[in-house]
Amino acid sequence: MPRIISRKDPATFKTLPLYVEATPDGIAYQSLGRPLNFSEMLERRKPVELPDSQRFAVELANLGVSVRLTLHWQGRDYWLLVRQRRHDRGDVVLKLISGYVPAHELNLPLLTALQEVAEECLLETSEGWLYGRFGDTWLPAPYEGALKYRENVHFRLSPLSGATRPVQCGNLTLLERPRAYVHVPTASLQLVYDLRLDLPKEARQPSLLHVDEHLENGKLIARLDHARPDLYLIPLEGGRPTAELLTLRQGQLIPANTRGLWLAESFAAQDGWLVRDERIRWKDWLALHNLTPKPSKPELFNSHTDASPSVRLDTAAAV
Repeated sequence: MPRIISRKDPATFKTLPLYVEATPDGIAYQSLGRPLNFSEMLERRKPVELPDSQRFAVELANLGVSVRLTLHWQGRDYWLLVRQRRHDRGDVVLKLISGYVPAHELNLPLLTALQEVAEECLLETSEGWLYGRFGDTWLPAPYEGALKYRENVHFRLSPLSGATRPVQCGNLTLLERPRAYVHVPTASLQLVYDLRLDLPKEARQPSLLHVDEHLENGKLIARLDHARPDLYLIPLEGGRPTAELLTLRQGQLIPANTRGLWLAESFAAQDGWLVRDERIRWKDWLALHNLTPKPSKPELFNSHTDASPSVRLDTAAAV
């Protein structure tokens, strides 16, 4: 049975719109105007027109962050993806761990990225849940009151190589050199941090679970459901992704079906600083990277129309 592990008031969230300037050599942003609540921010997330993909100045609705998290486990590397139903876009996709940057962290979006890892990516072992650490900084434990965390064992996050073009907040160049793109359909600036997650050797029979928040009766409710872990792995070979999709349960890698699967826009093609697509089909993403798909199991993903894809993930059926 799904279990509620947190309740939050969405009214506490405030962000700021942005003024963004881009050249072929870098991109810079600064806050603009007054703070916006969540509803006001969504109202501004409408398509923008940018004819030059390399050089422009534009007002955007918000700053978002994602984490391309590479799990290192048993000598292999895997990208972590999470399932999300995007109510504002009417679809269900697999995406990177991501979130909106609040106003007080616009100049330190890495903090938001680490918070999102703590909230969305939960690591369970046979002896309890794991805290996380980035360098000398402990990640928050947002569900500490509901879950039993292990005291002396934790996972570690570390930065991987950053993007080649710098991103600036005002005159400050951001640390860890995130990849940046403007998502044209939602008028948002998106930063993607490249991080590595190492599990401790004491983490026996690990399971990966994703927790996402949903608005119910005016509250943001987070539920944990072991029957729907909603966190997926793409194995890497030589640093490149493969055409496989897996889940990790109690130390066992389980294949997941990819029929009808859509990936979020961060996987779509980028032109200069711009990403123009809302999403990309799994098979089109494989073709983009010259990857050969694996034979699939009975259908676990369903999509209805190209205009409004709907994807159902039922990993319990894949066991």
